[in-house]
Amino acid sequence: MALQLSASSGVAFLVSYGIVCEIIAKVNSSPQTTELNAEKRAPTLMKWVHLGMAESALVVGVAVVIDKKYRMPILAGGLLGMVVTEAEYIHAKSSGLAKKGESTENWDKKPEGGFVYG
Repeated sequence: MALQLSASSGVAFLVSYGIVCEIIAKVNSSPQTTELNAEKRAPTLMKWVHLGMAESALVVGVAVVIDKKYRMPILAGGLLGMVVTEAEYIHAKSSGLAKKGESTENWDKKPEGGFVYG
């Protein structure tokens, strides 16, 4: 398999690199934090996940309208991303509520000064 470069090769490379970074960030940040803090976040968690799904569907829909040639791969990728993300959050929520470990967030403590993380 020979490497053939074209005008779109750089864009494809950047998209591939960027999506790997996005996936790793998404998987290691939000679901992990959700699991660790599920007891406090559970009441509103899925509302925000579903708002993100609606935003994602809108953006994927716009891409499908703009790029009719690649409509099916765009739809397939968007749908897969939404299904996987939904499953990750459902798992994080149920796992976090079942384990009841120590939270990484302290909502009882009032921050002092400017940017204080506790």
